[in-house]
Amino acid sequence: MAVKEKKLPASDQTYKIIGSRPIRPDGVDKVTGKAIYAADVRVANCLYGAMVRSPHAHARIISIDTSKAEAINGVKSVVTAADLPNVEDGLLWSSWKVLARNKVLYDGHAIAAVAATSLAIAQEAADQIQIEYEVLPPVLDVLDAMADDPIIVLEDLRTTEMGAKLEGRTNVASHLQHSRGDINAGFAAADEVIEREFRTSTVHQGYIEPHSTVVLYNGDDHLTIWCSTQSAFGVRNGVAGLLDIPVSSVTVIPTEIGGGFGGKLDPYLEPVAALLSKKAGSRPVQMTMSRTEVLRGTGPTSGTYIRVKMGATKDGNLTAAEVYMAYEAGAFPGSPVGAGAVTILAPYLLDNLLINGYDVIVNKPKAAAYRAPGATVAAYAAESVVDELAEKLGVDPLDFRQQNATQEGDRRADGPVFARIGNKETLTAAAEHPHYTAPLEGRNRGRGVANGYWQNWGGKSSVSASINEDGSVNLVEGSTDIGGSRASIAMQLAETMDIPYESVRPQVVDTDSVGYNDSTGGSRVTFATGWAAYEVGLKLIDELTRRAATLLEKSPDDVIYEDGFFSSNGNRVSFNELAGRLDETGSPVVASASVHPQGFGGAFGTHIVDVEVDTETGKVEILRYTAVQDVGKAIHPSYVEGQMHGGAAQGVGWALNEEYVYDDDGRLLNASFLDYRTPTALDLPMLDTVLVEVANPGHPYGVRGVGEVPIVPPVAAIANAIYDAIGIRMRSLPMSPGKILKAIWDKEGN
Repeated sequence: MAVKEKKLPASDQTYKIIGSRPIRPDGVDKVTGKAIYAADVRVANCLYGAMVRSPHAHARIISIDTSKAEAINGVKSVVTAADLPNVEDGLLWSSWKVLARNKVLYDGHAIAAVAATSLAIAQEAADQIQIEYEVLPPVLDVLDAMADDPIIVLEDLRTTEMGAKLEGRTNVASHLQHSRGDINAGFAAADEVIEREFRTSTVHQGYIEPHSTVVLYNGDDHLTIWCSTQSAFGVRNGVAGLLDIPVSSVTVIPTEIGGGFGGKLDPYLEPVAALLSKKAGSRPVQMTMSRTEVLRGTGPTSGTYIRVKMGATKDGNLTAAEVYMAYEAGAFPGSPVGAGAVTILAPYLLDNLLINGYDVIVNKPKAAAYRAPGATVAAYAAESVVDELAEKLGVDPLDFRQQNATQEGDRRADGPVFARIGNKETLTAAAEHPHYTAPLEGRNRGRGVANGYWQNWGGKSSVSASINEDGSVNLVEGSTDIGGSRASIAMQLAETMDIPYESVRPQVVDTDSVGYNDSTGGSRVTFATGWAAYEVGLKLIDELTRRAATLLEKSPDDVIYEDGFFSSNGNRVSFNELAGRLDETGSPVVASASVHPQGFGGAFGTHIVDVEVDTETGKVEILRYTAVQDVGKAIHPSYVEGQMHGGAAQGVGWALNEEYVYDDDGRLLNASFLDYRTPTALDLPMLDTVLVEVANPGHPYGVRGVGEVPIVPPVAAIANAIYDAIGIRMRSLPMSPGKILKAIWDKEGN
């Protein structure tokens, strides 16, 4: 009997399980403290590792003397980059990031590591490693790095421009371009043209749990890694590549994770701990970063310079947009400028556009993903200009956005055509929300809005499931659960199989126990791993129908499954009864599925924020916040709302306080949560959420990724609200009290 696929849903389709709010399977362990995180892992005979990090942002390594460290009682191994194998060019920079080769490229760059019988001994030994440097001047600003005759960070770097390699030393790793129409004609047709420049600072994801791992390099040359990661298979493949061993020689066991937001995709400690374990005679090694190490030595997001020029007619139609984007990649290529270029103009229908994007090397840690990487600062620039245009034209800011909004069939700047999207629907919902029309009284108070887009991602996912004799279903998956995805995937399996949610027992397992899964990132897991669970559910019901046919003495084609019963001509057997009688009908019932779905569908959000600016101190208080978002189909509405709350909260921090502060020598001055200021509950009001459900036609249950979009509009919305409050357009992040005070004084001529 062939698997019968379900019809794709309409936006208003209702379900038995999907759309409800059951408790999460890992909830009890999380709230009682029983959940196992990487730092909780205990392995017999374990050593403890400590890292040596550069105090310089840019310096040649003249020599490394580890003899004093090795002589300390209790030290079992010491490693440097010399212990890493030579790897192909594609992995060279990744290897250099793990342990510095010849040069250190940022403050906090890892150089060496020690494993000892206690952490105190390891740290003492690390302090005894003697390193001689030739200190070089750093380049810390994206425009300085692009200037004529700049300080060069990577001697062998050459610019890749639209696929071709250019000659000459440079800090520009790549140049991309998207264009459409006639940009000059577009601006000539405009009645109003505005061009503005924006600067944004380096910020960190701010996850609560620091990076941690335990690694055992066994005597049979097999590596077992326990770690906090968003991508168990990414760590497996990355460590295998960096150590030049087969992926089959590496098993990664993902522990629970205390946040990541894109910052826990790449391996940092794991390859080093593996080398230490091997040199220590196959003893396991535990390594955990301090908060200072996390901020200095892992991947924040890019500081940027963005220039936006837009034109519109007096009747409110956008005619052209030109964008220049330079993103800091950190010490190695790979900033999110590509995603920034995709998202910056996505909310708007434009016949004439030109986007130039540059990936630029500076002496800072290699940039990592941060929740909608590249999109938040892009929206800050574009939405500030859109808001200013609307004001110049005397048009309501949401009406102006609605008039120019993209919809199904329109083409994105980078080429793809939008399928069914909810851009206009979110704008309408925002305009109709009581917040938008509520009175806003008092001095120096303002209201701002902004729109934002994230393209989402599908990726590859694998799951398997088996039927237990009591009617429960074991669901095995490989996607790290950060935002409640165990529940959302189990709910989709339960919906597909028409069984209670409580009957599904989901587990996130190691890389040897399930097929390949891409990372938990890009808002892909509920979409793609949920799709795999849907496929498994269809296969299980298909096989169970065959088994029921045997018990009912009917052809499988004559058996109908509905409401938990298999029936034919008045005879029926329940799901649970059939599960208990599987031995009578054959072997155990097991199914697996691997998918690589492409219809992931982008998503839009519109945010409204009210602020009050204290003109004596420059402090901005958030008075009220509403986030509206097209969520496709909310599998578990509570977790969708949680994602929206979290993205908005992080956006508030990004807008008002968060930044890396470096001195002129490139040393990070605020490498702690005491000085790197993230929002607390005292900085935030209650966050209102509006879930707009425009079902994604590319998924069996209409799912769109929801985790990235909520961080895209907040910074721009707050900037626009500050302008409404005090009449000043802030074009540099963060919009901290000092910057706002200076802007006020400059406006007053003081």
